[in-house]
Amino acid sequence: MTERHARRSGGLHAALMAVALALAGWAGSRLTGKLGMGVSRSTLLPLIRALPDPPVGRVRVLGVDDFALRRGHHYATVLVDLAGGHRPVDVFLRREAEDFAGWLRAHPGVEVICRDHAGAYADGARGGAPGAIQVADRWHLWDNLCEHVERLVAAHHTCLPEPAVPAPDGGPDPDPDPGDPVEPVVLHRPHTARNEHTRQRYCRTHALRDQGLSMRSIARRLDLNYKTVRRYLRAGSVDSLLSGGVRASVLDSFKPYLHDRLVADVRNATVLHAEIAEQGYAGGYNTLARYLRPLRRVDAAALATLLQRPPPAVRQVTGWITGLPGHLDRADAVRRNAIRARCPELDSAVRQLRISPG
Repeated sequence: MTERHARRSGGLHAALMAVALALAGWAGSRLTGKLGMGVSRSTLLPLIRALPDPPVGRVRVLGVDDFALRRGHHYATVLVDLAGGHRPVDVFLRREAEDFAGWLRAHPGVEVICRDHAGAYADGARGGAPGAIQVADRWHLWDNLCEHVERLVAAHHTCLPEPAVPAPDGGPDPDPDPGDPVEPVVLHRPHTARNEHTRQRYCRTHALRDQGLSMRSIARRLDLNYKTVRRYLRAGSVDSLLSGGVRASVLDSFKPYLHDRLVADVRNATVLHAEIAEQGYAGGYNTLARYLRPLRRVDAAALATLLQRPPPAVRQVTGWITGLPGHLDRADAVRRNAIRARCPELDSAVRQLRISPG
């Protein structure tokens, strides 16, 4: 019924152990109070810690991945038995090659190692289980694919906004050029939290560089990875970061003013060029004229409506492309198909993905 120096019977101990394993601390404590054997969370948690680790046994298909104890600073490794019900078999600190190789030597019999693209796990697998087959897991393959699709969408961000619709009265274009097609124009970039965070980080890194700090000093000061700091410092402008490497236009800082003037029905490109030149515009007239040409074909009311309707975000369009077709709303499907019709590259990406609900 009990053991020497025990404070509860074997049956009660087993019941508390089952509650602790199912609900852990606070939730388990609330349940034990309802069952008439109330104990605190400080009693339940040591019961879990006192349990012996289950034996690892022979693992034929091993999954390995890292997780952050403190993101950017400390990482650990989790090992999962993929052929035995996706059961975690071990966790150890760090994610170095020698640590993984030592675990494999202590647990022979691994035939397949499923990992991400980290070089440390590849080296550890070759050193600890040279005969095992190394494969990439489906999650990382799909995650890498989504990253490339997002870069592709960002590179073709000019295809995301709806094209300017010609005015219904068919009025003449102030500077008609039959040889130039009407192209969609990025009226403004949406002010999302991610874009604002990128702008702030860009300003901080360049401000510290102007103070004479090295890239490694900036990385330590801002708690960033060295490669991240290098990418921000090498970017020509913040818009090149937001648009996935697309070169920024000299008109970007003057577009809000131009939009206001177009809504006010000021359409003369020569007048607008003189106005923004006084504000510091150093580009040519032809650059301005090419940007204004499709917008001047739209009346002021329609243009004001178009300016108030921001284009879809890059990540949103990426989700439309990489998500399952059955999970896509009808309205979003229509917008995605319209973008595909405007951009052959994105249309080719959708056709090559060949996503099916199964």
